[in-house]
Amino acid sequence: MRRTDHMSRSERDEAAEKRVMDASAWTEFCENLKLAGNAVLDENSPADPFNRAEGLRYLSRLVRAGLETFIENADPHAPELRRNAHETIKMGADNPDNHYLSAPVSGECEYRIRGTRGTVYYLGIGTQEGGYGSTGSLKTSGYLDVSDVELEPDGSVDIIVSAREHPRNWLRMSPQSRLLIVRQTFLDRATEQPAQLKIERIDGPHVPRPISAQAVERGLRGAAMFVAGCAQLFNQWVAGFLPHTNELPMFDPAVATAAGGIPDCIYYHSYWKLDPGEALLIEVTPPVCDYWNFQLNNHWMESLDYRYHRIALNKHDAVAERDGTVRIVVAHRNPGHPNWLDTAGHDRGTMCLRWIRADHHPTPRTRVVSLADVPRHDGPGACG
Repeated sequence: MRRTDHMSRSERDEAAEKRVMDASAWTEFCENLKLAGNAVLDENSPADPFNRAEGLRYLSRLVRAGLETFIENADPHAPELRRNAHETIKMGADNPDNHYLSAPVSGECEYRIRGTRGTVYYLGIGTQEGGYGSTGSLKTSGYLDVSDVELEPDGSVDIIVSAREHPRNWLRMSPQSRLLIVRQTFLDRATEQPAQLKIERIDGPHVPRPISAQAVERGLRGAAMFVAGCAQLFNQWVAGFLPHTNELPMFDPAVATAAGGIPDCIYYHSYWKLDPGEALLIEVTPPVCDYWNFQLNNHWMESLDYRYHRIALNKHDAVAERDGTVRIVVAHRNPGHPNWLDTAGHDRGTMCLRWIRADHHPTPRTRVVSLADVPRHDGPGACG
């Protein structure tokens, strides 16, 4: 990437105009996307057509997310809440229970979020600094669990987002804040209603600035940096998971928080790999907590396709044994267990267990057995 931090603002503007006029900004964007492809060829990446194909699709999804974030929805003077992580854009062990929304913000501006709370189980809103491409992290600068927000008399949400403190329903930004993320977490998507939220700028007109050479040059550079930075960051994580394949140790909370993880959430990340006749058993007695779930991902830390396969469990739909233990069964075909998770045609990948505001943090027990030796379920029902 070109370094411009030694230039004055007028010099940077002039350079951006020149790079747009001769299209070198586009050329550099394409060249940096090409370099991002090295992540798929990493020595720790699977060397087979199926996983390579998923890796290239993963990069294409990151490109879509990058362009939407840094070109189409990049102006903090007129932010809109958009879904930039969803069923076909995935990254960093995206939670299948979550409905993600994000918007560009600036610590120099002030905003209001208003709308209906809905009945979704968990609603959290955070502001973040940095970026996977620029700093390699997404430091949380402020976070609100909406259960702690004072609702309006009609039950609606009204939150001020700013660097300047406000007395009621205030979501903090820092001067460096650049992104707002909304996480709506469902226990039961069939019955819960999502929140309906809008964000508006309140310290000036909510109108996007006219397109400029500087914005496009900056956006193309930011999108390419995002693709490369995201791919590199999570490749490094996967390399760290491989030594404890088919185990599930606690992930470093400081690393998770730096990557934009939810405050008060403890993550257990690892790698799984199974032969056709094998099953991975994961056994744990869930702590008292606001929420927990377990999910399967591919090698690239994308959640497996939860639209068509059961690849995750949470505290609502998991079924406990008589002693309160939850036994999760990961296998290529159903052994007749209520907590079976489908590998969806994969023989390996990553996995994640998380719980929010748990009263303690037990380490899950794991073991690989033959499919025929999966223990029968003996419990009375759901453990939620």
